[in-house]
Amino acid sequence: MTTLFRRLIDDQELRDPRAFLPRFAEQARLLAERDGDVRLATLAPAVSTFKAWYYGQRLPNRDARRVLVAWFGHSIERLWAPAPEAVVASRGGCALDGEGAELHEMRRGAAMAARRARAFALDAEQGQLGDETLGYLQDEVRRIAEQYPRVPLSTVFGDLAAAQSDAFRLIEGGRARPSQMRQLHVLATLQLHVLATLLSWHMAKACHDLGDESSAMMHARAAGVSAAQAEHPALSALVHGLKSLISYWSGRGEDALFHARRGGAEYQQVHGTVSVWLPSLEARAAALLGDAGAAAAAVEQAARRRETVEPDDLDELGGLLTFPAEKELYYRVETEVLLGQGATGTATGAAAEQAVAAFSNPDAPFWAFGDEAGARCNLAVVRLHDDELDGAVDALRPVLDLPPAQRNRGIVVSARRVHRALAHSPARSSLLARELREEITQYSPAAPPPAALGR
Repeated sequence: MTTLFRRLIDDQELRDPRAFLPRFAEQARLLAERDGDVRLATLAPAVSTFKAWYYGQRLPNRDARRVLVAWFGHSIERLWAPAPEAVVASRGGCALDGEGAELHEMRRGAAMAARRARAFALDAEQGQLGDETLGYLQDEVRRIAEQYPRVPLSTVFGDLAAAQSDAFRLIEGGRARPSQMRQLHVLATLQLHVLATLLSWHMAKACHDLGDESSAMMHARAAGVSAAQAEHPALSALVHGLKSLISYWSGRGEDALFHARRGGAEYQQVHGTVSVWLPSLEARAAALLGDAGAAAAAVEQAARRRETVEPDDLDELGGLLTFPAEKELYYRVETEVLLGQGATGTATGAAAEQAVAAFSNPDAPFWAFGDEAGARCNLAVVRLHDDELDGAVDALRPVLDLPPAQRNRGIVVSARRVHRALAHSPARSSLLARELREEITQYSPAAPPPAALGR
């Protein structure tokens, strides 16, 4: 019998224990940091144990189960059940059979051939950076920027890390022609430092989503260095915004406020949507600190900047590199929710409903599962302010149903805010409220206990 676990291992080309064991150790360390369980940090199965797992001869023990469930986003029962005819887990897809299975195998072969071709191109153009190598990195940046907010991190992380490493290696090797190093247009002929900035920026976001703030800031600072080398103001502003975002979700409001304000002050000449993102970040940070006046001023500034937006090369790349009006609305609602404003019959309540509606269509070009989850958590808190427990549960249910692979740091923190709101809700002693609080606690095990939340 071929288990789903074995199929996923094959799909990710981890059948060799020398490939699997380092990846397992990495996942165990990440889970240890997320859950605060130091025992997991050094968890390392023997080669014979992995082979027994692979061939379905043995089930993992309790700690190993936790790592595998967090890694693959399936229950242990599902992982050790018979695999469908084909599974496209590495692409965030669904099970296939018949001709679909054959197509899946061909796609796997094509992907392997593409990686081999990339290695050939990078090695063949020795001595100088050729057009094809630069084109490969451009294509990777475009693809990663588009996919990152729409798929589980595991889908793009490996390619992101490889592309960032390639960009660094090419810069360190001095293989770029002077004419190429002066190319500043992001879509047409991206220069290496621009590419390195964008890849490091996404890597910083990935580390943040994994709950590793220290590594996230390291990558963000590397992105800042590359942006300065590129002399690209919008990229530098984007890096300040990311530093603010990382600080905000880590609960460091003063740092979040500092980075957002610094980016806005130093790059006033920027007119892309990053110019709206920075004051929107400032508003959320001010709200986190309880400064309603500063938050309101920043919201107004974001609205004024929206009126003068001129889309730039970053906006053309899209994904997390653009800040559409729908996302501005989500940030504004979150700012007001943090300040304790709003109920279902107020302007904030109506805006919260509107934000959820905007992010409920996965086919929308601006859709991101994290933004939808955040908007739903905000709506749940608004409804709890109005003692609408059933409505809060309805808003939160799709968030709680997200697979573990999609429960990034921002989503977990947003869910904890609902947990805190429940602790102060008039309905907090009801059976439904207790069940919801317990489900959120299980959803994010590192959340503080209810007693601490009530103080």
